[in-house]
Amino acid sequence: MQSVTISFLGHASFRFTTASNEVIYFDPWLDDNPSCAVSIADVDRADVVCVSHGHVDHLGDAIALVKKTGATLIASPEIAGYASTHGIGYDTDSIPLNIGGSVSLGPVTYTMVRADHSTGLHGDAYKNGTAYAEPDGSVCGFVLTVRDGPVIYDTADTGVFGDMALISQMYSPDLVIMPVGGKYTMGVKEASVAAALMRPQAVIPCHYDTFPNQTADLNDLEERIGQLTPRTRLLTMKPGETISFP
Repeated sequence: MQSVTISFLGHASFRFTTASNEVIYFDPWLDDNPSCAVSIADVDRADVVCVSHGHVDHLGDAIALVKKTGATLIASPEIAGYASTHGIGYDTDSIPLNIGGSVSLGPVTYTMVRADHSTGLHGDAYKNGTAYAEPDGSVCGFVLTVRDGPVIYDTADTGVFGDMALISQMYSPDLVIMPVGGKYTMGVKEASVAAALMRPQAVIPCHYDTFPNQTADLNDLEERIGQLTPRTRLLTMKPGETISFP
């Protein structure tokens, strides 16, 4: 199995680079992210940008990144529609998907799956102060199936739900990236149960310690995962860190 290089950019933002040098950004919140040392100015290449939902810490700098690099945006029809008002062609520069939909680009098949989380689009009205949020589609997770490589499931913002077992049965993720900070997403207890539902080789926690009200005891998480699914490793990454998986 060929490895994928995974860079944790901070909060819930990741960059994946395949063995064939395909560069994928997931929920790229860069410039205003207090835990991210990478800015839009630092990015010179992206092939695909995936966006899970319209909250500002996930939609983030996706539109600017797509416009700068010429990457393809993969997101819900609602986010793709919003992006089209900012010069990103609907169905030309973007690929709108909905839950259960898939598209293959280069060596990766992207499948949009369910997530349980509220959403609203933090777009122009949010930025100019005329409204907190505009209507948005549902939140989604993504399964990235890399040819000759691992299957990576990024749950995006979510609580634990029973159909994680079905997602695992259908796609057999080797690696699951999941939020653990509590308050707005799963906490440690819920994330450990989610890991047990899926039993991947490894879990990477995210969406914690960016803000004081979203913290996580990773020792507790590791202990709980060890009890519930002993073959699953906890891979803790610091913002700015890069690893190869597997």
